[in-house]
Amino acid sequence: MDGLTVAEADLVVYVHPSKANKVRHAVLRQLSSLLFTYDEIFDGVILAYEIDIPGEHAKILSGLIPYFGVKVKANLLIFSPRPDMLLEGKVVKLGKESIHVIVLGFSSAAIMLEDIREEFRYKIKHGAGVFASSSHKRHVIKTGSMIRFLVKSLDEEILHISGSLVPPHTGCIRWLSRHGIEDGSHPDRSLKELKKDVKREPQEGITHSAQGEKFLNQTGTHNKSRKRARE
Repeated sequence: MDGLTVAEADLVVYVHPSKANKVRHAVLRQLSSLLFTYDEIFDGVILAYEIDIPGEHAKILSGLIPYFGVKVKANLLIFSPRPDMLLEGKVVKLGKESIHVIVLGFSSAAIMLEDIREEFRYKIKHGAGVFASSSHKRHVIKTGSMIRFLVKSLDEEILHISGSLVPPHTGCIRWLSRHGIEDGSHPDRSLKELKKDVKREPQEGITHSAQGEKFLNQTGTHNKSRKRARE
């Protein structure tokens, strides 16, 4: 599946002086707010992380409350879908006019009727609606099916994807794999394998920045884009 990358990041996290004896815990607690939310710095959603605090020294900031900045190095697993990428997801709802999908368990996608290629016809089978291919009778999309689809656009604010089943290499993954139709991405870099490179901390947090430094304060707030829908 496309859209998954591992990024290296150098961060400076501001920690309250009352947490000086539990710096790692404070950093992880603060960074945990970044999981499964869109971040404009990375232009994607952070799914998992691995962090390292390389030194024991921190820069103390001047001010009424002397926060200190902790340097952190991180590897981040990022979900960053873009137009024309191929994604995979599970069909959770299906009707005459649309197919609704969940990607990676958290991001929703909708494929409208005009974006479903003509070979797929809506039918009622065994009391449930399905989209069945008129060219290949065993190629059926129903609730619970895992499908491959093309990204048309992404609404970053609500993490909603508009998709398409027009390309011939999209559809039910089980049928496509049985007939040797590849998705054109890199099968050797599956989500499971990427997560081996970037592991989760057992309790909290994730790191944050892109090709430089990102500064977070003790409350874990940071600037986010709450606009743009990619077309």
